[in-house]
Amino acid sequence: MFRGFLMLAAFFGFTGVALGAFAAHGLKNRLSAEYLAVFHTGVLYQLIHTLALLAVAVIAIQVPGRLVTWAGISFAIGILLFSGSLYALTLTGVSQLGIITPFGGLAFLIGWALLGLTAWRLGGV
Repeated sequence: MFRGFLMLAAFFGFTGVALGAFAAHGLKNRLSAEYLAVFHTGVLYQLIHTLALLAVAVIAIQVPGRLVTWAGISFAIGILLFSGSLYALTLTGVSQLGIITPFGGLAFLIGWALLGLTAWRLGGV
């Protein structure tokens, strides 16, 4: 899973930076200040959890197992649901897409909890 998480981190990192630049330069005059802030929130959470995915990739080398694997999967799902729904909401104006966002937030929380459990199980190493 190391390679898969590393590839996901590279993809989400690349697209996070690209979307941030797109928002700053391409959407600045097209979205309301409120929607631009929502879009930036999506970018911020995508980039933060890209770093979490990168950490999972590194940890998975030393501590392979289901917990760390599911942590990475949860972070990836969180990025897709949380950030993806915010991007879709702001670009389409369909406010009902906001219903999806909390599920992405829950996936982030699950990912962090599983990463914490992985660390807990390491014990005194």
